[in-house]
Amino acid sequence: MADTTHLNGLESCFQRGNLTLKVPMSLFQNNRKRLVARINSNTKVPTTGTFIILEGGIEVPFNDTDICWPFRQESFFQWCFAVEEPGCYGALDLATGTSILFMPRLPPEYAIWEGKLHSLDDFKKRYAVDETYYTDEIAKVLKSKQANLLLTLNGQNSDSGLQAKEATFDGINQFKVDNKILYPEICECRVIKSPQEIEVLEYVIKVSSDAHKSIMQMVKPGFAEFQAEAAFMHYVYSIGGCRHVSYTCICGSGHNASILHYGHAGAPNNKVINNGDMCLFDMGGNYCGYAADITCSFPVNGKFTEDQKMIYNAVLAARDAVMDAAKPNVLWTDMHLLANKTMLISLKSGGLLVGDVDEMMKAGLHEVFQPHGLGHLMGLDVHDVGGYLPGHPERSSAPGLRKLRTSRVLLAGMVLTIEPGCYFIDCLLDAALKNPNQSKFIVAEELKRFRGWGGVRIEDDVLITETGVRNLTDVPRTVEEIEEWMAAGKE
Repeated sequence: MADTTHLNGLESCFQRGNLTLKVPMSLFQNNRKRLVARINSNTKVPTTGTFIILEGGIEVPFNDTDICWPFRQESFFQWCFAVEEPGCYGALDLATGTSILFMPRLPPEYAIWEGKLHSLDDFKKRYAVDETYYTDEIAKVLKSKQANLLLTLNGQNSDSGLQAKEATFDGINQFKVDNKILYPEICECRVIKSPQEIEVLEYVIKVSSDAHKSIMQMVKPGFAEFQAEAAFMHYVYSIGGCRHVSYTCICGSGHNASILHYGHAGAPNNKVINNGDMCLFDMGGNYCGYAADITCSFPVNGKFTEDQKMIYNAVLAARDAVMDAAKPNVLWTDMHLLANKTMLISLKSGGLLVGDVDEMMKAGLHEVFQPHGLGHLMGLDVHDVGGYLPGHPERSSAPGLRKLRTSRVLLAGMVLTIEPGCYFIDCLLDAALKNPNQSKFIVAEELKRFRGWGGVRIEDDVLITETGVRNLTDVPRTVEEIEEWMAAGKE
């Protein structure tokens, strides 16, 4: 564990309170070493005089006011330096591995409004870097170290379509800059988690699992969706030290459970949950920048109807099939198709579908009931980087597969979500019923009673091991486990 000696009120580890996980700065030292080693071994860049330069996040004002949004560090910078303050820069010397942190030079008034003005030496100890300077000294410091080539971050996130934040500073035009090399290499480093990173992910996933379990025993008819969101956020923060959640909480019930990213500003988890509704709660805490992403689906009254049980078990069978088959050297696209085929087989057994399941797949029927991918890489971002990079399979245009956030071959050390789902989305069902290639498989009369019913998603966070999968999520999953757990809460 990290040295937790107090340094003028600062500590050389990340922790919230006395009962949460201590994250040692050695985790981020190790990340930096991994990155430097990868760049040196995978590229033809000269090591002497070459520096990696990263720019941290900045505070973002709330519109035109004098307050700011709660600050979250830029993810690549967090991965390398774990610095909590905004407005920082970091540099790594490829020749020596020396780590340099540049902190903003704060005015004396900071001490009045924001607290103690810490010294550069304080920050050097706190973040376990080799050297610290002020941000207005970047060019001067790099010049003194005979820097010649700077590797900056420039690449497109394959999930958002947005560009990574490329470092720029006064005087950068005095150096040669390459903004092509760094992005794929640092992304590849982030894809494979170190043992220390896995420990943090285990922690935040456990806290988030416990929060979900608490809410499953709390909800009842008449409970509002936003109350579930509030209870989750309170639990992961008050118990687990998670000041942030990793994404906007999705607390859909009834029809809202069929809206994949429900909970947004236009539909802010504001429905009252009715007796008989299925709940689909997709929520994950965030600790030291690392994300959890868990979905639990269950009946609000704690007792599945036969229809609810049939759909739930269809999704659970899909999840179980992937859990049994996923391992290193397996294609993620094959896992997605396995999950979809398994679910269609169950829907056919339940009387919703008829015909040959392989023909259903060819007709794209699986995308009607599950219009999203099987899951995604996870780490410092809930949809983590590395899904589509040079040298790996490109995005497919086939039904179902075109929505996947990665098509990679699985490798030990990856952390992903496995999240099959089955939804009754009117616009997709209407289109399928009008499509003769798909409608021939659908028992329209049986389908009617599921209109407005919502949906089911089961989402687990898993680690790919040398031999298979380790599920890091710990929540009731079978129908029997859910009913027993919810009944115990009511007692």
